[in-house]
Amino acid sequence: MHSQRQQALEKKSVFISCVVPVYNEQAVISDFIASLRQCLRTLTNRFEIIVVDDGSRDHTVEKIQQLPKDYNVKLLGLSRNFGKEIALTAGIEHAQGDVTVLLDADFQHPVEVINDFLKQWANGYDMVYGVRKDRESESRIKRNFARLFYWIMQRMSSINMPRNAGDFRLMDRKITDAIKQFPERTRFMKGLYAWVGYKSVGVTFEVKERAAGKSSWKFMRLAELAITGIASFSDIPLRVWSMIGFFISCIAMIYAVYIVTVTLLYGADLPGFPTLVVAIMFLGGIQLLSIGILGEYIARIFTEVKQRPKYLLRIKEGFNE
Repeated sequence: MHSQRQQALEKKSVFISCVVPVYNEQAVISDFIASLRQCLRTLTNRFEIIVVDDGSRDHTVEKIQQLPKDYNVKLLGLSRNFGKEIALTAGIEHAQGDVTVLLDADFQHPVEVINDFLKQWANGYDMVYGVRKDRESESRIKRNFARLFYWIMQRMSSINMPRNAGDFRLMDRKITDAIKQFPERTRFMKGLYAWVGYKSVGVTFEVKERAAGKSSWKFMRLAELAITGIASFSDIPLRVWSMIGFFISCIAMIYAVYIVTVTLLYGADLPGFPTLVVAIMFLGGIQLLSIGILGEYIARIFTEVKQRPKYLLRIKEGFNE
């Protein structure tokens, strides 16, 4: 297997599919595709660039459609903004290459790292993921939030999700075929990459500055994605609150026995209203929090049972079928 991959790499016969999700990237998309194409031409004679437009509101689609035909760009235009996780899914489901490379169009993912990915793939690794060298360009709040998220995932989930590894990665054909089988609508792609397993390795890279525009990933969207990740790959929150409920019930029973005993021995005592209020507020808060966690899981069940398609296409250009 290793020798076959090595020979394919040396002969430049590896079919590379690049999946590029975009949203309002009109300022950089043309230059990025040109840079990516130039890089791919030095690595292989067979490649395709699948650009997935996630409901852009600017002229991103028009910029892509104006690119020369020999760029071998294929365009998927989603009917609305479904989110990056679904845009990546659409690209993966349409990729035909021996390997599939996922990367962003804002130049933060260096295209030259694809060569390092391919070398590791030739060495027998089925998944090669990019690992950020550091997160110094991010705010302290975002860095701390990321550390907390990975800490929680490592302890709550059975999957091994590498720290500081994002969507920038190379996947062998067997992995893309496996991901295509996943039916879920609410997706956390980093978790799915880790769930499939196979032989994986990380490649360190330095995140570059955005060539233009600002990231659409605000704190609330990141928090929502983190909740999706935890709810999709762990049922520990449900179990934890079951144990907390049992623990509080035991305390309540002990306290009830204590109150009955004191009342029988010394009679009823009127003072204690503040304690009663605190107990009611505490138990009420626990109940509401438990209902909220339960509701989060039920909402995801509700989304899945409707069996709606993961996405709808408005544009499909450059594909044979």
